Amino acid sequence: MNVETPDGLKADVQVEEPRLYKAREPIFPKDVSGKFRTFKWRMLIGALAVYYLLPWMRWPRGEFAPNQAVLIDLANRRFYFFWIEIWPQEFYYVAGLLIMAGIGLFLITSSVGRAWCGYFCPQTVWTDLFMWVERKIDGDRNAQIKLHSQPMNAEKRAKRIKKHAAWLGIALATGGAFVFYFADAPTLLWQLITLQASNVAYATIGILTFTTYSLAGLMREQVCIYMCPWPRIQGAMLDQRSLTVTYNDWRGEPRLRGLKAREAARTSEKAVGDCVDCNACVAVCPMGIDIRNGQQLECITCALCIDACDNVMEKVGLPKGLISYNTFADYEAQSKGDHRPAPVMQRLFRPRTLAYFGVWALIGAAMLFTLAGRDRINLTVLHDRNPLFTQLSAGDIRNGFTVKALNMIPEERRFRLSMEGLEDATMVVAGFDDEPGRAVEFDVAPDVLRSLRVFVTSPNAERRREFAFRLDEITATGELGETARAEATFYGPGR
Repeated sequence: MNVETPDGLKADVQVEEPRLYKAREPIFPKDVSGKFRTFKWRMLIGALAVYYLLPWMRWPRGEFAPNQAVLIDLANRRFYFFWIEIWPQEFYYVAGLLIMAGIGLFLITSSVGRAWCGYFCPQTVWTDLFMWVERKIDGDRNAQIKLHSQPMNAEKRAKRIKKHAAWLGIALATGGAFVFYFADAPTLLWQLITLQASNVAYATIGILTFTTYSLAGLMREQVCIYMCPWPRIQGAMLDQRSLTVTYNDWRGEPRLRGLKAREAARTSEKAVGDCVDCNACVAVCPMGIDIRNGQQLECITCALCIDACDNVMEKVGLPKGLISYNTFADYEAQSKGDHRPAPVMQRLFRPRTLAYFGVWALIGAAMLFTLAGRDRINLTVLHDRNPLFTQLSAGDIRNGFTVKALNMIPEERRFRLSMEGLEDATMVVAGFDDEPGRAVEFDVAPDVLRSLRVFVTSPNAERRREFAFRLDEITATGELGETARAEATFYGPGR
């Protein structure tokens, strides 16, 4: 850019273009110990154990069904979950679970803030794991800051290679574990090792390896701040009685660093808060924020700042709880001198939470009721479209139907197909040697839909008549078991 100097000369000055986005400042959280950190470790270990080990659990279903406890069998359109088998037409159970998960998230947020984000979210779990690996290789916060600021040398290069290799190994295991939910885990593992698995399996592992490595290793807090919509929604879920991590500034302010300075201030009767301005709460925060600045969108309510502050308060001989789980209502009351916390029942059982829990429980109860009482057979009937009927040489009218009998358990079963109504009619099944009659028996293999061509003949075809097909299970003792029924129409030349 050319500018004119005071003496009339022109000079070319480089003007830096304004930046629309602030450059990312790397965050190096300090390790901390305490009850919330311990709880996070337990949730991390439990979540990872479930994710990695669940595909290897076995569940006996007999010789005609897979014995993997949790399996999404896309080839055969089945979803197995221990003793439960879901068919495509029963997908509403999966939809119900998703609705319950959403309402449960609303319930948790309105009760204890973003506890899901702080303890259970996959992004939080895998980021915690990646940061643990980073501490093991690079050291804790101070060592990481020092390593980051120094120029690239042999030591730094070796640590970077080791760290990123470990991250890629975890990411690869994450993608590999995911595909095991869609096929028999031991068989697929051998196919992957021997390069005999499908291209879809390798592509899926590759995509999940890349996303896990990128999101948990490289992007970290940026995912929660910029990519996740939940921080912007959670405000609608909170009210005055919602628990959330809070800095009690009525107790901590004004801050003063140093024990000697604090003692001198007290001697001179100056106001001094309990906050020693040590920044321990900032150092341990995985989002890099200062909780003392109040509620912030970036806060995931992991409560590690509570552990850090309590540890400092214990060392300096001050009461714990300067940073604590608190409600907005209690905070306002405490700032005015009323330090009696609201009863726990009043905090948790409020109109909002009761409404969420009521809807959540109602959906769950309805799903359990229908799941316990559902029939494991299904009957569908399709009338031939062209022609609707055929007139035989003897004058009788015949209608053709495609009858589909579904056996929804992994055991072979025998069924009886009969007609209800249309008393003067008989039926025959294509491929069966039975004489025309009112019922026919046949077997259906485990987890199989058997299709039959059924021809119904009636001498009375003066008008269109309604009737029904009935499917009855015949048990090993000869008794009737489950029953299914499907409406049908018999057409003739008459109106």
